Amino acid sequence: MSNSDIFLGEVIGTAILILFGAGVCAAVTLYHSKARAAGWVVIAFGWGFGVLAGAYTAAPLSGGHLNPAVTVGLAVDTGEWSKVPLYILAQMVGAVLGAVLAYLVYFAQFQANADTAHAQPTLGIFATGPEIRKPWANVLTEVIATIGLVLPLLAFGRNDGIGIGQIPGQDAGIYGSGISILLVSLLVVGIGLSLGGPTGYAINPARDLGPRILHAVLPIPNKGTSDWGYAWVPVAGPVIGGLLAGLIFNAAF
Repeated sequence: MSNSDIFLGEVIGTAILILFGAGVCAAVTLYHSKARAAGWVVIAFGWGFGVLAGAYTAAPLSGGHLNPAVTVGLAVDTGEWSKVPLYILAQMVGAVLGAVLAYLVYFAQFQANADTAHAQPTLGIFATGPEIRKPWANVLTEVIATIGLVLPLLAFGRNDGIGIGQIPGQDAGIYGSGISILLVSLLVVGIGLSLGGPTGYAINPARDLGPRILHAVLPIPNKGTSDWGYAWVPVAGPVIGGLLAGLIFNAAF
C-alpha cells in the first residue's frame, strides 16, 4: 500500500465511522430530533454500523484500521512501525472531518440549542465522558475494553480460512476477509452494550480526541464544556489497551 492510499483510506474510513457515530449520538441527544431519547442500544448499533461502513470502504486502500489503538496493536504484533505516524495522522484528520459532517447534518438542531428552555450540553455527541469520574478506574475500563476489541481483531486476520467473503481483487488488510469486517462491527456493538456503561467506550483515541477538538471550536450555542481535564483518559487507555493486545497476541498465537 502506498502512503497516499493509506492516508486517503484512513481519512475516508474514519470520517465515515465518526459521521455515523457522532450522528447517532446527535440523533438520540438533541431535542429537535426524531430519534431523541432512543437509548443506548441505538447508540451501540449506530457505532457498530459506522465501523462496518468505514472499514469496508477503507480496507482496499489502507486495510481499514480507523483507530490508533488498532494500528499500535498491529505494529506490536508485526514489528512494523514505520507507517504508524501516517496512519494516526490520517485517522485524526478523518475523525475531525467526520465530526464536521455530523455537525452539518444536524446544523439546525445544534442552532436550536440556543433555546434556553431545551438547551443541553453537547459534548457527549462528539466525545466520551465517565459516569463516575475516577481516573484510574476510567483508564482501566478503556484498557480492558480496547483489549476486547483489538485482540479478537488481530485473530480475525489469522482465522479467515479460505477467505469467505473476500472481495475479488481487493485486500481486506487486517480483517482477512469481508465477513470479518462484519464480525468486527458486531464486536463493537457488543463492547458498547456490555462494557460501554462506565466511560462511553472510546476504545479509539482518534474517535474521542478529534471530535473533542472540533467541539471546542464549533459555534454551538450553550454547548457546555469540552472537559479537557478528562481528555487524556480516552487517549491513554486505548493506546495502552492496543499495546497490551498486541503483546498478548504475540505471546499466545
